[in-house]
Amino acid sequence: MNYLRSKKIRSILASAVSLAALTCGPAAFAQAPAAPGGTVQLDAVVVEGQAETATGPVNGYVPQRTATGSKTNTPITAIPQSVSVIGRQEIEDRNAQKVDEVLRYTSGVTAQPFGPDPDTDWIFIRGFQATQSGVFLDGLSNYAFGFGGFQIDPFQLERVEVLKGPSSVLYGGGNPGGIVNLVSKRPNGKNFGLVEAGITQFGNAYTNVDIGVSDKQGVWSTRLTGRLSGGDQYTDVSRDFRGFILPQIAYQPTGATRFTAYGYYQALDQIHAGGGFLPYVGTVVDAPFGKIRRKAFLGEPDIDSQKRTQTMLGYEFQHQFDNGWSFSQNARYGRMRGSQLGPYGFGYAGPDAPFGDRFQPLAPDYQLYRIGFQERTAVNTFLIDNRLERSFRTGALGHSLLLGADYKYFNIDHTQASGGATPISVTNPVFSAPQGPASVYLDQDLSHNQMGLYLQDQIRFGDGWLVTLNGRYDYVKKKSVSAPGLLFSPSYSKNEAAFSGRAGLAYEFANGLTPYVSAATFFNPVFDAVPNLAGGPATPFKPEEGYQYEAGLKYKPAFMDALFTASVFHLVKQNVVNPAPTVLNPFGQQQLGEVTSTGVEFEAKANLTENLKVLASFTAFDLETTKDTRPAYVGKTPQIVPEVTASGWLDYTFTEGPLKGVGLGAGVRYVGSSWVDNENTLKVPAVTLVDAAIRYKIGDWGVAVNVSNLFDKTYVKSCQGYSSCGYGDARTVTLSANYKW
Repeated sequence: MNYLRSKKIRSILASAVSLAALTCGPAAFAQAPAAPGGTVQLDAVVVEGQAETATGPVNGYVPQRTATGSKTNTPITAIPQSVSVIGRQEIEDRNAQKVDEVLRYTSGVTAQPFGPDPDTDWIFIRGFQATQSGVFLDGLSNYAFGFGGFQIDPFQLERVEVLKGPSSVLYGGGNPGGIVNLVSKRPNGKNFGLVEAGITQFGNAYTNVDIGVSDKQGVWSTRLTGRLSGGDQYTDVSRDFRGFILPQIAYQPTGATRFTAYGYYQALDQIHAGGGFLPYVGTVVDAPFGKIRRKAFLGEPDIDSQKRTQTMLGYEFQHQFDNGWSFSQNARYGRMRGSQLGPYGFGYAGPDAPFGDRFQPLAPDYQLYRIGFQERTAVNTFLIDNRLERSFRTGALGHSLLLGADYKYFNIDHTQASGGATPISVTNPVFSAPQGPASVYLDQDLSHNQMGLYLQDQIRFGDGWLVTLNGRYDYVKKKSVSAPGLLFSPSYSKNEAAFSGRAGLAYEFANGLTPYVSAATFFNPVFDAVPNLAGGPATPFKPEEGYQYEAGLKYKPAFMDALFTASVFHLVKQNVVNPAPTVLNPFGQQQLGEVTSTGVEFEAKANLTENLKVLASFTAFDLETTKDTRPAYVGKTPQIVPEVTASGWLDYTFTEGPLKGVGLGAGVRYVGSSWVDNENTLKVPAVTLVDAAIRYKIGDWGVAVNVSNLFDKTYVKSCQGYSSCGYGDARTVTLSANYKW
C-alpha cells in the first residue's frame, strides 16, 4: 500500500522518562560504592558494557550502547534523547515477521496503525508518520515516496533502534518524531549456522537460513542470510510469495582496518490482503447487517496483483590511524521496481452522490463503492556517509569529536492511474465483474540530491558532566519533471539549504542515574508543489521545520542488568501542508499548518536473571493541531494515532529440572482510543491484546509456538476518515522449528 495513504485517498478522489543505559564513564566506575568487604563488585557490569558494540548483538533484552543517536559507539546514557533498542533475542522470542511487528512493545511508537499490511511497515513516532522519511538501514536513509520504498525483513537484522525526536543534526531531513535505524547482521569472524522453518495456521510457510564461515585467523569472514516464504494470508483469497538473500564478505587484515561488502536481493509477488479501506459503519460500529467479516476480501482476485523487486549493493569501511583519528565510510546503491493493480474500497455505494453517501450502507446488497487503481514505480538511490572521529583533551575538557559529510540521491519515476470499478456487496461478494478503464493522473520523474556537513562534540568535564553539541548544514536540490496537463504531478525545480542544531546537557551520577535535557531543531524536505493552473512551473513547498525540547532520566543500576528510561518532550512541527480547495482546483494545498506533540514516555528492560527477562513501556502525549486552513481542525487531535499506549512482556526459560529447555513468554499490549476524523467527532475504541510464546530447546534443536492476539479479539486499529478503517491483526499462530550449529 501507499506510503502516504492521504495522497492515495486524494489521488483516488481525483479520478472520480525514563531511564536508560549504562553510565560507562570512567569517573562513574571510580566512584562506585564499595561492598562491605571493601571491594567494588562491578566487574561483571564493566565487562558486559565493554563487550557490546553499538552495532553488535544485545545481551538478552538490555542494550548498553548505540550508534543511532550519535553515529559513534556511545553508551545509551550519553545520548541526550530517548533511545530504544530491540535486540535479536527480543525479535526471536516474539518471532516478529515484519519490522512494524518488532516495534509493538516500544514506547513512543505506534506500529501497524492500519492493521497488518504485508507489503508496508507502518510506523508513527511521537505522533508523526515515520514510514516515508524516518526509516534508515545501517545509518543510511531508506526513504520512500509514493509506492517507491524498500521493505526490510527483520530476519536480516541484528537490532532495531529508535531515536525519538528530531535527527536532522546527524542524518539530514527526517521525520520530526524520530527515526528507526535497522542494523543488519554482519560477518562476525565465527563459524555458525541456523536453519529454521515455520508455518502459520493460515498456511503461510517460511524457511530461514543464516550461515557464517571464517578462516582460522579471522582475516576473512563471510555470512549468508536468506528467507523464502509464501502461502495464504489472513483474508480470503489473499496470498503471497516472497524472499530475500543477503551474501556478505568481510576483510580484516589487522585490528585497525575492516572492510565489509554485501549484495542484497528481495522479491515480492502477492494478491493484496485487502484491509485498511473499510467503512466505519460495519467495522467500528454495527451496520444493519452487523460487522463486515474480518477475513472478507473485497478486491478482484482475477486481476489483483502486486509485484516488487529490490536490489542493494553496498560496503562499510573502518580504519584506525596511529595518530588517534579514525575514519569510517559506508555507501549503498539501491534499485527498486514495482507495480500493482486492483480496486480499493471507498465507502458504501448509493444513489445520492458519485461515491454514495459513504457512511451508511443500503439494503439489500450493502454494496461498497470501489476505485480501480494501478501503478508502476522505478526507484534508484545512492547514499554515502563519511566520518572522522577523535578523542582528545583541552585542559579540563575531554572531547569526543565527530566530523562528517554525506550525500543522498533518490530518484523515482512513477505513473499512477485510477478509474471506476464495479461496486461489491460486503455481505455476499461476487467477483469477476468487468472493471472500468483507468485514466493516468500522475506521470512524474522526481529526483532529490542532498549533501550535508555535520559536526558533533561530546564534552566531558567536572565530576560526571556531559555536554553534547551538534550542528549540520544541508544543501538540497529537488526536481520534478511531469507529463503535461496532469494536475497531480506538477513540474518544478528548487534548491534549498538548512541548518540544524542540537544541544544536550547530562550529569552521570556514580549510582547509574543520568538526568539530561536537550533542545534540537529539524527540517524535512517536502516533495510536492502548488500547481500553476495557468501553465508553467509549479511552486514547490518549503521544508517542514520545527523544534523539540526534551528532558529525561536514564538509569543503569549497578546491582542488576537493567535499563530504565523516562522522558518528557514538547515537539513542534511547522510548515505542514494543508488542503486549500478552490473552484479551479478542489484538491489545492497550502503550507500553513502546525502540529504539536507534548508527552511522556517510560520504558524498562531487565535481564533479572539468566532465565528471566522483562520489559515494560508506557506512552501518553497530547497531539494537537495548532494551525490549519480549516478552523474546525484547530485545537483538535489529528486522526489515526492513539495518545495512550502501554505494553509489557515477560519471558522465562527453565534451565534445570524436568522442564529444562522450556521457555515461556507472555505479553500485553494496550492501544488507546484514536480519532476517526480530524474534527474529532468519531472515535476508534481502545483495545487490550495478549500475546504468548512457548519454546523448547534440546541440544542444537529448537521448536516454538508463538501466538499474537491470543484471545482473537476483533477490533479496528484505526481509521483515516469514515471510509478508511482497518481491522487489527487476527489471532496468528506460528509453529517453527530450528537447528543451530
